[in-house]
Amino acid sequence: MDFENRIVAPEFSGEDGDVEYSLRPKTLNEYIGQEKAKENLSVFIEAARRRGEALDHVLLHGPPGLGKTTLSNIIANEMNVSIRVTSGPAIEKQGDLAALLTNLAPGDILFIDEIHRLNRSVEEVLYPAMEDFALDIIIGKGPSARSIRIDLPKFTLIGATTRSGQLSAPLRDRFGVMLRLELYTVEELATIIRRSAEILDISCTRQGSIELARRSRGTPRIANRLLKRVRDFAQVIGDGIITDEIAAHALDRLDIDPLGLDAIDRRMLTTIIRNYGGGPVGLDTLAAAINEESVTLEDVYEPYLMQIGFLTRTPRGRCVTHLAYEHLGIPQPIGQMKDLEQLNLMDLNTNK
Repeated sequence: MDFENRIVAPEFSGEDGDVEYSLRPKTLNEYIGQEKAKENLSVFIEAARRRGEALDHVLLHGPPGLGKTTLSNIIANEMNVSIRVTSGPAIEKQGDLAALLTNLAPGDILFIDEIHRLNRSVEEVLYPAMEDFALDIIIGKGPSARSIRIDLPKFTLIGATTRSGQLSAPLRDRFGVMLRLELYTVEELATIIRRSAEILDISCTRQGSIELARRSRGTPRIANRLLKRVRDFAQVIGDGIITDEIAAHALDRLDIDPLGLDAIDRRMLTTIIRNYGGGPVGLDTLAAAINEESVTLEDVYEPYLMQIGFLTRTPRGRCVTHLAYEHLGIPQPIGQMKDLEQLNLMDLNTNK
């Protein structure tokens, strides 16, 4: 299976298209969830507006699909300024960044998605731009080279990243506001689903939205994607209304279980249990057993399984927990539980 086409993949895909943009809220009042981040952000925005200043630089970090791009556009709307959107890999040269910065008006926002993937030479140009609102550019080469300084309007840089640990310390320290977005609760996702259903003119009951929310892995992007797929089932095999029965039937047919696990997730867990006694098993060995690349397992499949406590990483490899055994309906040997506890103790001692 192509992991990019997984219906439960949190990353943006072509299937989401223009529909996702139409579903994005435009103001903080419309934005559902992330209450702590939203409350703090509203204070910072109001304070900046009262002073007539640009908002301090903002770093948004957390898993994909939680609304970092949406929140950056909301900030621009609340501040009543323009926003320029780009991504770290798209800024290849210092000149690309200079062109973006010099075209900003006072108070404008530059949004850089995947900011952890910025080229190092580009990143160094960004330091004085963020701190002193100036660009230091070297013209020419050799003895005739000279440095010129270009003053920039006071702007706001918003950086978004799914891997804040990969940001260099000098870049991270220049952000005045750092907000982490967390996975959404079932109630929050159900509210988002009902709002999206209303916008898309889809009939969805409260229980139907809750059933969809349970299987959305705490991610609004996945919730909206499932809503569109289940709508098709409701129109063809139902009366056009998404109920909990229709939602459960449709998602079962799509191989998405009540916790949002798909066929690959379950195959990964059952392979560790059936072939390797529940673990530990090395990443490369596991990847070969299920015919996937090890980097795909590590970056795409493992994070969610670890978040819900179904998988652990130990010094000797991956292990399945008793929660996964219970979910899959497979009895766990008593001795294996003791072995896993010992491996977890080894892991704690290794990390000290």
